[in-house]
Amino acid sequence: MPHRWPPYRPALWLCQWLAVLLLVTSTNSVLAAVRRVSPIDSPHVLQKMISAAHDGDVIELASGTYLNWSLVIENKNITLRGTGVRPVFASTGASAEGKALWVVRGGRVTVENVEFRGVRVASGNGAGIRFESGHLVVNRCVFIDNEMGLLTGNNADATLEVLNSEFGAAPRFQGGALHHLLYVGSIASVKVSGSRFQQGFQGHLLKSRARESRIFYNMLLDSSDGQASYELEFPNGGLAFVVGNIIGQSQSSANPALVSYGAEGPRWPQNGLYLSHNTLLNPLSNGILVQSWQQKFLPVYEEWLVNNLVIGHGSLGSPLAGRAQGNYHTDRSLDVTDDLNALLAVARAASAYANTDAGTAHQQSLVPTAEFHLPTGTRALTVKRQRLAGALQ
Repeated sequence: MPHRWPPYRPALWLCQWLAVLLLVTSTNSVLAAVRRVSPIDSPHVLQKMISAAHDGDVIELASGTYLNWSLVIENKNITLRGTGVRPVFASTGASAEGKALWVVRGGRVTVENVEFRGVRVASGNGAGIRFESGHLVVNRCVFIDNEMGLLTGNNADATLEVLNSEFGAAPRFQGGALHHLLYVGSIASVKVSGSRFQQGFQGHLLKSRARESRIFYNMLLDSSDGQASYELEFPNGGLAFVVGNIIGQSQSSANPALVSYGAEGPRWPQNGLYLSHNTLLNPLSNGILVQSWQQKFLPVYEEWLVNNLVIGHGSLGSPLAGRAQGNYHTDRSLDVTDDLNALLAVARAASAYANTDAGTAHQQSLVPTAEFHLPTGTRALTVKRQRLAGALQ
């Protein structure tokens, strides 16, 4: 007797499909959980919680000081979030794997509203976070008085985002290792936005060897007593998009150049430096605004210097290949000051309307859509307004 298929009933099939969907959704909601820890717990509690976490889990860190709580986050897709007043992870000698307070390796990890302080290790490269592979997002975090604020490895597929965060107070050791506030190795890409860098000492405020670096709407401004080297460096080139930043050095700078590109020669197949709508503060009579080793990268290199505002000494000049348009210079004296509101008011008053379109390079628009906003973060700009030269619109 031939097999008879049941009659097709669209309503029944739809109900069965919805039941399966609800089952999957409810299963995922069970797996994704919010877990909580506080400084009164044992330091091992957090590491065990991380090891047991499932994809999508959120670990909430209560306010307080977590002294010598070091940990490793490996192959996890999770969020660690400080609640209330930003919790502080401080070190008086502890580290994970002799590298950092937190080591992040693999997966997709988000860290929000956490402060890292005082990390020292035998190698001299002790970081608040050591990021080795995967994808890491750091949002509303603070890195103070660490040998390296945040340090990455050299995994060519790794990606990093740093948003609305603060880096400062490099250790003042004489000689030995250089202590950079944010040091990005040879990874695929880094995006830094809405963040503030200050109080360097001999090392750089931000150093990136990434294949693609997007530095948008930040304040890289050494404090009045800061002694940073470069404020921004790309030693191996790559595609470096620098848009809408306030970049300035102090009278005590350890290096007269603000921005450096290509000192160690190329590592990536595509190379270019694109500076658009930045405000560059240079109180040094011998200061260098942009120092680039263009000859090391020719013929596959271009440099765009478009609609930047220079306050103080120095000239942007013209690159060997690329664009130099719409840049505005004022000789008015403006020393780097710790009264940031006063400084920003003077910088804003010194600006002028941009007379050229910044355009697009490698599918990346160089027209600012936001500006840096104290103490950290960004403020969106109106769409139709004509843009000014510099970072402040």
